[in-house]
Amino acid sequence: MELELKNLYDDFRDADTIKAYAKIINEDAAKLKNPINIMEVCGGHTHTIMKYGLPQLLPSNIKFIHGPGCPVCIMPKERIDHAYVLSMQPEVILVTLGDMIKVPGSNGSLQDARSRGADVRFVYSPLECLKIAKENPTKKIIFFAIGFETTTPMTAALLDAVIKMGIKNIYFHINHVTVPEVMRELIDSRDIHVDSYNNKIDAFLGPSHVSVISGSKIYEEFPRDYNRPVVVAGFEPVDVMQAISMVVKQFIEGRCELEIEYKRLVTYDGNLKAQELMSRYFDKADLFKWRGLGNIPKSGLKLKLEFKEYDAEVIYKDVLPIGEIEDHKLCICGDILRGMASPPECTIFGTACKPTSPIGSCMVSSEGACAAYYKYGNLV
Repeated sequence: MELELKNLYDDFRDADTIKAYAKIINEDAAKLKNPINIMEVCGGHTHTIMKYGLPQLLPSNIKFIHGPGCPVCIMPKERIDHAYVLSMQPEVILVTLGDMIKVPGSNGSLQDARSRGADVRFVYSPLECLKIAKENPTKKIIFFAIGFETTTPMTAALLDAVIKMGIKNIYFHINHVTVPEVMRELIDSRDIHVDSYNNKIDAFLGPSHVSVISGSKIYEEFPRDYNRPVVVAGFEPVDVMQAISMVVKQFIEGRCELEIEYKRLVTYDGNLKAQELMSRYFDKADLFKWRGLGNIPKSGLKLKLEFKEYDAEVIYKDVLPIGEIEDHKLCICGDILRGMASPPECTIFGTACKPTSPIGSCMVSSEGACAAYYKYGNLV
């Protein structure tokens, strides 16, 4: 039999298996002393949960809360404004990944910049910049790099190729962020306006693709120091249901541990070659501003000083805006990203704010919680 892609995921979407896990979870949840609020950190998990109507299958004492694991959702307007300004510079081609094109900054989105004459392109792989640079030798190609640990090695691989090939017209604006720091912030916020000890997070579903790169080891501190179990879960509905079952069993057995459900791809140590490549080119930034969450220490990456000749933030320092920008007053994306509110609680959800006219970052990204609720909310 010829192997097709769907053969690889069919079993992980099997309705009978999902229902069997639901039965196990319901039986185990009846033994719980208190309700459990589980935060899925990754936007991919959020969409699986909503698309397959998983909340409907769970007992009332098991709740999902949606975390900040969408790299587009957490991108602050200040960084989007950087991309906009860079795209409008003479002889510049600005290149980025998918959803960033539509995210509004204070001057508009990159899509708006393109309509005003800027050369903005989106790619599926950063390495496509090599072809663009070769075809446009007189232009400056600026790669606006986004994403968590999942996409960071690809940016590092591009820089590695640029250096080895001696390419002089590719530059980088780095906006990569890392997961453990924001998880820590959600539990132990330094924001005086947020009661982080009332954040309702009892356990985490660890992101899958991030963990393939970083390994599960990056989550050890959460059961150890914060008494929050972490189960690293795959993206398919059977994965999510099995991970929830594992979380519930920890609570009824009085355990608090780091576990891996997604064992077919995630190991404790992760991809050591990718980690080495990242550490070769990137340092931790002192602060990185997350949309709706504020400045989080050591949560972002920057190019090492020795590679400043490739750093668009250094080269275009004089034209990049530096002021702080407030989000829309009616948007509650910050509360949603913290797990303090759900999308339907927002007064402009589905009315003034929807995928065709997004006001908040959680709606503009295809992985955002608001976009998931708007698309699949009738299932829950």
